[in-house]
Amino acid sequence: MSAVRESESLSGVVINSSPHAQQLQKTASPQLGLVCITFSKEVRFRTITRTRYLALPEEQRETALKVIYRENLQRLDLALTFCVRNSIRLYRMSSALFPMSDWEDEVGATVLEKMSADLAKIGQRASRLGIRMVLHPDQYVVLSSDSPQVLASSVKILNRHARTLDLLGLPRSCWSLMNIHGGKSQRADQLVRVISELPENIKSRLTLENDEYAYSASEILEVCQQTGIPLVFDAHHHICHESLDSYDDPSVAQMFHAARETWTQPEWQLVHISNGEEAFQDRKHSDFINAMPSVYREAPWIEVEAKHKEEAIAHLRSWWLQDIS
Repeated sequence: MSAVRESESLSGVVINSSPHAQQLQKTASPQLGLVCITFSKEVRFRTITRTRYLALPEEQRETALKVIYRENLQRLDLALTFCVRNSIRLYRMSSALFPMSDWEDEVGATVLEKMSADLAKIGQRASRLGIRMVLHPDQYVVLSSDSPQVLASSVKILNRHARTLDLLGLPRSCWSLMNIHGGKSQRADQLVRVISELPENIKSRLTLENDEYAYSASEILEVCQQTGIPLVFDAHHHICHESLDSYDDPSVAQMFHAARETWTQPEWQLVHISNGEEAFQDRKHSDFINAMPSVYREAPWIEVEAKHKEEAIAHLRSWWLQDIS
């Protein structure tokens, strides 16, 4: 484990070890979150491709995954240390942290179960440090698909992630959320139906996000209202979908506040920010964040989706957070 003092919070004061006490802790300004890895090589994770895994003799697969999983757990611990050293209280784990853990041969799932004590230690450390850990499953999760096979696979992936969060000891609530997009457009009714039928370990953590193409913020808001699922509002997706020329368009603040109403704990509300790489409405992410919605001054938690990761967070702090402190 790290030499970082476990009895201290990120602001240097002793924190209550109760998860709920940490979750309700008030902050003076928005908490900026790190997404998966660092721009530097300090936080990186190992993986294995499906092709490489299937090429292994069956008797070698468990050993191969055990080595990768154990190393990635160590690197996850290092990610927590990095967050502490850089005063980051929100960390989005990689959805590929444990590759092949949802594969049909169940080898990966079995390896994770055997490592349950090690996973629990990581979750306990995050809790002690007051670091909120969240997850964004990959694009293969499409709950609005009209394909039974895709739908079954999507639920299986979500169930695997939910089990991993359980093994980490993270709460079954949107504090430790799993965030997904709506998927196939014009299938809101199916999306509502499928979500309503999800098992509690998934549904209790599920959040939905608006996107640039299939589901506008207002469309996904209706799904969230019908299902009781929180909305993770993404301002850049909103301006791209609506072809807006400013983050301060009135609809941005309107959707931010409407999204907050979907959170049973408003102080847990999470939003995303990114900027266009070459133009304001460019869907590709820029290296840094140089424009922010004014209403985001009210956001308790913000995931920073910029290519330069921790450098982008530091850049935001140098001008935007200082301006509102």
